[in-house]
Amino acid sequence: MRFRVQSLRRSKRFKGLALSAAYRCIAEVLWSLQATAIWSITVALKFATEIDQVPEQAGHETAQGGFDHVETWVFDLDNTLYPAHCNLFDQVDKRMGSFISQLLDLDLVEAKRLQKSYFYEYGTTLRGLMTCHDINPTDFLDFVHDIDVSVLEANAALGEAIAALEGRKVIFTNGTHAHAENVLGQVGIRDHFEAVFDIADADYIPKPDQEAYDKFVAHVRFDTTKAAMFEDLARNLALPHAMGMTTVLVRSPENESAAFIQKAGGAGDDADHVHHVIEDLTAFLDSIK
Repeated sequence: MRFRVQSLRRSKRFKGLALSAAYRCIAEVLWSLQATAIWSITVALKFATEIDQVPEQAGHETAQGGFDHVETWVFDLDNTLYPAHCNLFDQVDKRMGSFISQLLDLDLVEAKRLQKSYFYEYGTTLRGLMTCHDINPTDFLDFVHDIDVSVLEANAALGEAIAALEGRKVIFTNGTHAHAENVLGQVGIRDHFEAVFDIADADYIPKPDQEAYDKFVAHVRFDTTKAAMFEDLARNLALPHAMGMTTVLVRSPENESAAFIQKAGGAGDDADHVHHVIEDLTAFLDSIK
C-alpha cells in the first residue's frame, strides 16, 4: 500500500513535471512565434520604407511619351526634315526604278513592282538588291541620290526650333552622308546637328532592323531612355519605342512610302508604339520648348 501511494505520488509528480515542461515548451514556441512575427513586421516596414525612399526612375515607365527628360534628339532625314509634298524623295524613288530596270533588264512597271517589294520585305530597296542580286551598294546609292535638291526651300524657322532644343541633335538616315549634307545644306539647318549616321555607318543594314539601331546607339553613345526620335515611317519607330525613346511620327498625305507600307499591312499612325503624330514639325518643336 505504501509502495502504491509512493508510486502514485511519484506518478503525480512526474505528470506535474511533464505538464510544467510542456507548458514551458508551449510558452517558448509562442514566444518564438511572437518574436518571429515582430521581426517580420519590422523587416517588412523597413523594406517598405526603403522602397518608398527609392527615387522614381525617369525612363520607359515614367517619362516615355514626354520631352522634359530628353537629352538626345534623333531625326530621320527624308520626308521628316522637309515636307513630303516637295516631292524630293520622289526623284530618288524614280531613280531606284531606273536602276533596277537597267540592272535586271525589266520594264519600268515591273522594276517599280520589284522595288516596292524589296522595300517592304527588306527595309530598303538597297538591302533587297544586295541580298538577292549581290550588287555594289555604292553604285546604287550614288545613282539614286543624283537628284536636284533645289526643290527644297530654306527653312529658318525650323532651324530656330531645332536650335532651341536642349541637348544633342543627330541624324539617323537610311540614305548617305552626301545626300544628308545636300539636303541639310539646302534647308539651311546643317549647323544644328552634331552628327549624321548613315546607311554605310550601319554596314548597309537599314532601319527598321534591330542591328541598325544597335550600331547607331553604339556609335552616337546616348541613353535611349532619355531620347526622342522623329520619323516619317511608323514601322521605324517600333524599336525606338521598345528601347525607351519618345516617338514622333511626322505624317504627310503625300508620303507614298508610308502609304505603301500601311496598305501592305504595316504599321500606321495608329500604332501603339507611336506617341505623337504630327504634320508640322516646326510648330510641334516650338510647342515643346
